[in-house]
Amino acid sequence: MYRIVVLPGDGIGPEVTREAVKVLEAIGRRYGHRFEFVEDLIGGICIDQHGTALRPETIARCRRAAAVLLGAVGGPKWDDPRAAVRPEQGLLGLRKALKVYANLRPVKVYPELVGASPLRADLLDGVDFVVVRELTGGLYFGKPKRQWEAADGPRAVDTCLYRASEIERVLRVGYALAAARRKKLTSVDKANVLATSQLWRRVALRLAGEHPDVQTEHQLVDSCAMALLTRPRDFDVLVMDNMFGDILTDEAAALAGSLGVMPSASLGDGRLGVYEPIHGTAPDIAGKGIANPLGSILSAALLLRHSLGLESEAQAVESAVATVLRDGRRTADLARPGEAVTSTTAMGDAVVAAIEAPVGAGRWGGAGSL
Repeated sequence: MYRIVVLPGDGIGPEVTREAVKVLEAIGRRYGHRFEFVEDLIGGICIDQHGTALRPETIARCRRAAAVLLGAVGGPKWDDPRAAVRPEQGLLGLRKALKVYANLRPVKVYPELVGASPLRADLLDGVDFVVVRELTGGLYFGKPKRQWEAADGPRAVDTCLYRASEIERVLRVGYALAAARRKKLTSVDKANVLATSQLWRRVALRLAGEHPDVQTEHQLVDSCAMALLTRPRDFDVLVMDNMFGDILTDEAAALAGSLGVMPSASLGDGRLGVYEPIHGTAPDIAGKGIANPLGSILSAALLLRHSLGLESEAQAVESAVATVLRDGRRTADLARPGEAVTSTTAMGDAVVAAIEAPVGAGRWGGAGSL
């Protein structure tokens, strides 16, 4: 039996994680696995009920689990920058407590979704890369971090701090991925300006020498931002710091057609990982049943692969998603004018039907059953 802690969070988080759980249950039925889902609170809803964004008992529960499936945190209700407790503290605290320092964000363009991207179709053919974002260092965690009143008016400071060991371990994750893929790694920094990036470049140059089988390129973050939109097919594995990874993967979502289809896996040195779509809480559509659950469902596939070691099951989920997209299912964020819109629940049901269909009924059993 696999115990999975589910942290739905705020906004559309509960809606999309519900569909991911549904898909995992379908995998359990098909492959004979038992999953135990333990739900807990994080983010704004946890602040409302307990006065904190993440409770110690929740951390302890996550540490005892095989994996953590997370929705999203935050929203206008808790968006006061002066607040002492904010929903994002729960997410950052969870990452730090579980020591998940490498955030894998696959970017794959489905042929059926080329029309959902603002980029030209010829730029998107064959785009398939992974961003590895350092997750527990940099600006989000450095000290001091504060606001204060000075004689000349309000001031604020954030500190970007990196140790060579933090940079090295996340780059090694990138090299391991690249070695198993197309053997190309792009290290992203801002070494022409930032001291932390100059350290990043030094470490990356050293590790490149240790991995002659992998082609290594070093790219400044600003030029990389442009290259992601002008030559996205050239990338295989990109490794970057916390802030750069946060920003560039949202940009990369334009390639895939929507943030709604973008999954992620946050990993450390063991099997325990945190799996979540990269989108936010989308409070403007929360409760309307129109959120795209595919990012959460594909995050569940990463959970099966990385934390549970169930590769065939992970591929089954990914193939089922490809099937429903090929069959024309589109949530509101993906639908073009005139296309029928599939609800959150109906999209999850369609993925389940593709998983449960008899083998041989389409590319991955189920194409003819939807």
